[in-house]
Amino acid sequence: MSKNDCCQPQQATASDQMHDHHRRQVRDAYSKVAQANDNGSDAGIAASCCGVSEDGNINALISTRLGYSEQDLQNVPSGADMGLGCGNPRAIASLQAGHVVVDLGAGGGFDCFLAAHEVGADGHVIGIDMTPDMLSKARFNALKGRYSNVEFRLGEIENLPVADATADVVISNCVINLSPNKARVFQEAWRILKPGGRLAISDVVATAELPEAMRNDAALIAGCMGNASLIDDLRAMIVAAGFEKVNIEPKDESREFIRDWAPGHNVTDYVVAATIEAVKPGADCCATECCG
Repeated sequence: MSKNDCCQPQQATASDQMHDHHRRQVRDAYSKVAQANDNGSDAGIAASCCGVSEDGNINALISTRLGYSEQDLQNVPSGADMGLGCGNPRAIASLQAGHVVVDLGAGGGFDCFLAAHEVGADGHVIGIDMTPDMLSKARFNALKGRYSNVEFRLGEIENLPVADATADVVISNCVINLSPNKARVFQEAWRILKPGGRLAISDVVATAELPEAMRNDAALIAGCMGNASLIDDLRAMIVAAGFEKVNIEPKDESREFIRDWAPGHNVTDYVVAATIEAVKPGADCCATECCG
């Protein structure tokens, strides 16, 4: 290598190109969801994590199936709840007043707005999304709801636009499965968490190796199924990123709604929703709530 090689543009590898293609497919799919929701129309399969119905009542019904309460739905601006997701990460987040929360893949801001109520005026919520249409929607919803403790930033979850040691809790709802580089996502989550900070994630995981046809199906990938990782592989990524107390808990009851995401594909033979929790070490545990 010559001394000038380091200054030359680096050629994208086949892996980089594949990852970029994957992101473009996902971004396009969720742009269509955001646009459809704004226009009062359908996009995709309404019951799936990448579909929205023109009927707000259907979106609300889907969200209650995922673990949200009617009160949750009433506490956010209209249009924030699009029925997306595979669970309710706030149920395991143990948010407190004053916490800083970062939401990976914030969509229309639904989980961010609910978190904002819990962390209060002294707390702060940062929503990250790579889809400009979703970001615009979330920012508009924040204005409608007059949230002063929520902001939304454009970015990829593999390269978070957030400073080191910012967050007390990182939440995410059915988004990490979409990433072509999940190990990098967990490394970034570790970086932005404060010592003692926690992951509180709802996501889709694989309980068996997915067939190649599923892994190559763009609709199943964007629908949160085709790119799901095996539980043991996810645990290894999270541990390798530096986390402790890793707990991945599959939710067998989620098969009831996941089977509606891709009729005729038998996806529940391979994937299930799960909660994912972990802690970044370094804090004085007994000075915090983690001692229980």
